Amino acid sequence: MKNKMIGIVGGIGSYAGINLIKKIYDLTNVTCDQEHLPVSMLSTPHKITDRTDFLLKKSFINPGIAIADIINTLTKSGASIIGIPCNTAHAPDIFNAIRKKTNSSFKIVHLIEEVGQFLNKNHNTIKKVGILGTTGTIITKIYPKILKKYNIKVINPSKEIQDIFVHPSIYNKKYGIKAFSNPVNTKAINDLISAGTYLSRKGAEAIILGCTEIPLAIQQNKIENSLIINATEILAKALIKASYQQQ
Repeated sequence: MKNKMIGIVGGIGSYAGINLIKKIYDLTNVTCDQEHLPVSMLSTPHKITDRTDFLLKKSFINPGIAIADIINTLTKSGASIIGIPCNTAHAPDIFNAIRKKTNSSFKIVHLIEEVGQFLNKNHNTIKKVGILGTTGTIITKIYPKILKKYNIKVINPSKEIQDIFVHPSIYNKKYGIKAFSNPVNTKAINDLISAGTYLSRKGAEAIILGCTEIPLAIQQNKIENSLIINATEILAKALIKASYQQQ
């Protein structure tokens, strides 16, 4: 029997989608071309408004509507497992809009739920985690709401650290990852590591790379004594597992 096709919403950010596909292929145990999983990605970034701008009320067009349209196109092409490589897109105001405009004939693998399950299963002694993510992800408290049920406390960067180091490392047009994805600008890397160091010294036993662009910059396994948790890699593993569940 054929494995289920994975559909990936690209363009949020664009290299994040590419990185997710790479992770899927890197983490799939195969010996030839034909054993790789069927994967389809649709990247139409010009149609999707910025997720953080919407959550900060700088834009009033819900990006979930365009994301839903992309998912509907992917499912019409045969995808039945959907991955959305954007943490901020899982904020309830956006994710609920996605669900309202799509049917239930496919599975959306919920990135942040998967991170919670991963921590609970593989690192259940960890009770404090730091989050590096967009300001949209931070202010909507997506991670605290989900990790609370696993008795995990979330430590966010201070407003100063978030505004000066984290968010600009993603968005700044002169050095941010969205502008310079390959290679990532050195300033963005150093600023994100500085923010991670802040979280580690605040007691974070692990640091979640809670923006799918950040793993392009931070590729080490630890910052000081804090374990790095790559949300993109967790999503890739969950998509692979779902694809192997035969119809």
